[in-house]
Amino acid sequence: MTEEHLGLFLLQVFLLLGLARGFGEVLRRFGHPPLVGEIAIGLLLGPTILGRAWPELQSAIFPADPIQQAMLSTVAWFGVLFLLLETGLEVDVSAAWRQRGPALRVGIIGVLVPLAVGFWLSLGLPERYLADASLRILFALFLGTTIAISAMVIIARVLQDLDLVKSDLGLVTLCGYAVNDILAWVILSVVLGLATPAGVNVTKVIGVVAFSIAFTAFSLSYGLRWVDRSIRFVSQQLPEQPGAVLTLVSCLGLAWGAATHGVGLTALLGFFLAGIMAGDSHALTERTRQILSQMVHSVFVPLYFAGIGLQYDFLQEFDWYIVGFVTVISIVAKFAGAYLGALGTSLSRSDRLSVGIAFIPSGVTGIVVADIALSHGILTTPVFVGIVVSAIVSSLLVGPLLSWSIRRRKAVSILEYFVRPATIPNLIGTTRSEVIDDLCQNLAAHGAISDARECAAAVRQREELLGTGTGHGAAIPHARMDGLAQPIVAFGRSMAGVEWDAPDGLPVHLVFLVLTPTKGEGSQLQILAAIAHGLSDDAAREQLEKASTDAEVWAALDRIVHAQDLARVTD
Repeated sequence: MTEEHLGLFLLQVFLLLGLARGFGEVLRRFGHPPLVGEIAIGLLLGPTILGRAWPELQSAIFPADPIQQAMLSTVAWFGVLFLLLETGLEVDVSAAWRQRGPALRVGIIGVLVPLAVGFWLSLGLPERYLADASLRILFALFLGTTIAISAMVIIARVLQDLDLVKSDLGLVTLCGYAVNDILAWVILSVVLGLATPAGVNVTKVIGVVAFSIAFTAFSLSYGLRWVDRSIRFVSQQLPEQPGAVLTLVSCLGLAWGAATHGVGLTALLGFFLAGIMAGDSHALTERTRQILSQMVHSVFVPLYFAGIGLQYDFLQEFDWYIVGFVTVISIVAKFAGAYLGALGTSLSRSDRLSVGIAFIPSGVTGIVVADIALSHGILTTPVFVGIVVSAIVSSLLVGPLLSWSIRRRKAVSILEYFVRPATIPNLIGTTRSEVIDDLCQNLAAHGAISDARECAAAVRQREELLGTGTGHGAAIPHARMDGLAQPIVAFGRSMAGVEWDAPDGLPVHLVFLVLTPTKGEGSQLQILAAIAHGLSDDAAREQLEKASTDAEVWAALDRIVHAQDLARVTD
């Protein structure tokens, strides 16, 4: 490598990162995934657009020099690996296990149905889409696996934008994704382990499957406890250096990635499992998770997805048949799998529709899997282009469709659920548990509920599954309870602030306690979203924080929830 290579590399990174990040942020402001903008910049600077309009300039900036391409490719691979590490951090194994009824059903059926449908239909594709006609079964397995994997990164962002992350629907969706991702990546690793020119060897199949299951089981049992102790130790020994935990998590990903790669599986599985182990530790704060996530999505991910557009001429390789095939099968099969998985659970009909929609995006993960298959000579470039287009389409659709599934329900006013006499303008409790106790006892004192202890226990149990700190100094603890005729909302304000492990690391001052019937009509989802949306108004939130009398507090609450309609499900 020479100084010229380094100088051109810096220019390439500057253009790709600056433009991809900027355009992605513009699309985010309009409610679209930044992934679309990042890929679009790659198409703009690659052979698809710039290579056609000004080939000399395109080849000058991105020459076909092996050393230059290797430098950019190495950075892109780091992006993929750490993306899987960050994705693993979002997988809460403990919450998924405690929610194992609906989560296991949605996750497992949500993988197996699209995998089976994708595999069966892919077997009939014309030979022109196969890199090697003798590997048709392997091709169908890989394409079916690509179709089956949903994108947790995309849906987590959509749920956050719709203020649904902390709801029960959000919990079931994310827990289902946890099961979906673990199962799908184990399947992918097995398929990759079989991807040899010699074909499928029965002995190798058994060995790869056995090791994948054993390594995953070890990571999700003993590994979880070992990593939790390690993170706690580092946090206690170096409390003034939060970056030390990030170093530990990164080294864990590198070690686990090297281990899975060394036995013939993909290193991506190792990084993904390492992320799960680290993410399950309660010693890893939400703030630390956010720092790692911001680093990955602000630097590495834009470079990787912009780099995809540099490699191929998407117009030349675009094939309407395979694009339509992959897009339709992927969206329909994943929706059907998740919807079928939600049957037989406590979710209402409307919530089952929302869960099905939530599983349709392929997004980031689908493209990564397709890129791996292309590099292994399993997929052809037109099929890869079809998968990329399908990922973009499904990522663009999931937000509007999920929002529509929420808005389609009959609206009622949120104010009718507030218990005004139970408002506490100055909470005494100094911990999360004490605040929950205060609110439940106040509701019982005013006759809104019959048993304060039962209420507090239910709310704390739900809080252990997924913290309800929303950021900006607010939290919305909630639970479902037997014996309620309709939802109940109580408000309390802490002047000193309470530590709630919020994503932004700030103490919580505004607490909304939401109780809904166990077998209710799904109104909890809308109450949480309405409150969270109202709290996004900085002026209204400030008015509530500074209110000095009960009347001012209620006036501020009225402003926050004014015109916020709730969806009453009519199952």
